[in-house]
Amino acid sequence: MVDTILTDGRITTLYPAQPEAEALAIRDGRIVEVGSNRDIMRLKGDGTRVIELAGRRVIPGLNDSHTHLIRGGLSYNMELRWENVPSLSDALLMLREQAARTPAPQWVRVIGGWSEFQFAERRMPTLDEINAAAPDTPVFILHLYARALLNRAALKVLGIGADTPDPPGGVIEKDARGNPTGMLLAKPSALILYSTLAQGPKLPLEDQINSTRHFMRELNRLGITSVIDAGGGGQNYPDDYEVIRQLDEAGQLTLRLAYNLFAQKAGSELSDYERWIAMTEPGAGSAMLRMNGAGENLTWSAADFENFLEPRPEPGPHMEAELERIVELLAENGWPFRIHATYDETIDRFLTVFERVNGRTPFRQRFIIDHAETITPRNIERIRALGGGIAIQHRMAFQGEYFAARYGANAVRATPPVARMLAEGVPVGGGTDATRVASYDPWVALHWLTTGRTLGGLQLTDDGSLIDRETALRLWTEGSAWFSGEAGEKGRLAKDFHADLVVLSKDFMRVPDDEIRGIRSVMTMVAGKVVYGEQEFSHLAPPLPPVSPDWSPLRYLPSPGQRPAAMGAPCPAHARSCHTDCRSVCSIHGHDHSIAWTNPIPVQRLTSFWGALGCSCFAV
Repeated sequence: MVDTILTDGRITTLYPAQPEAEALAIRDGRIVEVGSNRDIMRLKGDGTRVIELAGRRVIPGLNDSHTHLIRGGLSYNMELRWENVPSLSDALLMLREQAARTPAPQWVRVIGGWSEFQFAERRMPTLDEINAAAPDTPVFILHLYARALLNRAALKVLGIGADTPDPPGGVIEKDARGNPTGMLLAKPSALILYSTLAQGPKLPLEDQINSTRHFMRELNRLGITSVIDAGGGGQNYPDDYEVIRQLDEAGQLTLRLAYNLFAQKAGSELSDYERWIAMTEPGAGSAMLRMNGAGENLTWSAADFENFLEPRPEPGPHMEAELERIVELLAENGWPFRIHATYDETIDRFLTVFERVNGRTPFRQRFIIDHAETITPRNIERIRALGGGIAIQHRMAFQGEYFAARYGANAVRATPPVARMLAEGVPVGGGTDATRVASYDPWVALHWLTTGRTLGGLQLTDDGSLIDRETALRLWTEGSAWFSGEAGEKGRLAKDFHADLVVLSKDFMRVPDDEIRGIRSVMTMVAGKVVYGEQEFSHLAPPLPPVSPDWSPLRYLPSPGQRPAAMGAPCPAHARSCHTDCRSVCSIHGHDHSIAWTNPIPVQRLTSFWGALGCSCFAV
């Protein structure tokens, strides 16, 4: 007898021998059989639950191969998120209302997942607008890896004044009188942004538990059933893993989580890994929560911060020696590892170290290059030869306009070169790098992978570098499973695989491109159990305690996953206004001088530019 049967669906199995099916059967958390309605219903017993799908599309559960769920879950309930907000005026209204309800000493935090190009106004908020919206409550707004905007109240509680020095790799912007404006700039290091954010008040433990549960529910709403947590700054092991450990012990995890251990302090990275190797090992944990290896930070000297508003940073000459000692230790102990690497120049240096270590201590474990936006074919081949994989994310959907402005339209046509990676036979996994920069929404990633467009509608990838929808789905399912050593167990809907699956609100395989970002789950299952349900499946959804604390934005606003994909299509040009308030707004053509001024354009005077990127306006 089987536990559950799903019938009358359009099931994408990703199993080449049987790519489509109508029904499947589940027993003890695994798939027993996949096939026609008639064949599967023969397995029904007296105690079998039958779920009718009414022709809905079913896919394997999505698996984010690079995210930061553990850290993000601790603060999710107190973040005001601007994903799927169609205009800056709406975003500022949300800010004003949240500031009014947030009690002292808490802050209003807008953390990642948004781009000014999603707004109808096509611009950033000004510091004056932020101060007007929140004159008394501290506000911290993170914008990509580039900057943070603080209101006067935040500057006051942080003690940032005219005498506050710039930290290494960052700038505290000051006005003509030497007073801080509220703008923190990563030049190029994001450490100034994250160290400032870390000074904000934290939630009590019971609220952190509640927050993590609601964050997992949000991910389930979007069809995610597994993640790999890439660690993060300020995420200390084992202390900051206590919440996720408690939830696992209580049987309250609603997705599978593999986590990496991230070196925390410059100069102590090797001792961190020596200590952790004595404490744990890859695979330690449970079926739902397990240790996955080292990284994504192995040594701080290897960081190549991906702030596309700034020139590419060059790791120092001592990087190789520090990295080699750590990689040698990991290779000797069979620990998988991953490393943050945006630029090909950095990847080239890393691979030289890996090849040297591999010559002495052959790798018995996986290794992962994270991000790899500008990797070259030569280095893709070197990764393949060493047995590594590449985890890619949809960061270009948020930063593509800045990348194009700095490096040109030609450079952005295959950034990252996903099609080339796949052609070379390298394992590739899809992910988000959420929550502090990009959105945790996998449908933004799947839209970007298959259309090559940013949130603001800029076409980045050319047709030759795009991938089809089934290939994109594979990256986000069986592709990502390789990165936690679970290939052959999840990522397909086939016999003996985990019964981790998603019933979709719209058919990903058939909807127009502009509807992809609005897709959600109507039912999500992990290990054969329903962890999320809505519409006709809402009665199957397990209950969740109310959001806490009572001032949380989630008590008053729909989560990003509950909002329509309001910026699924680019806004009309006449709705745009200039980033620089130049007072020459064109209601017909729109313009964006912040991009136009940084690109070679075929005119003598930049202020009279008109065309694809802007208008001065020539028609006036």
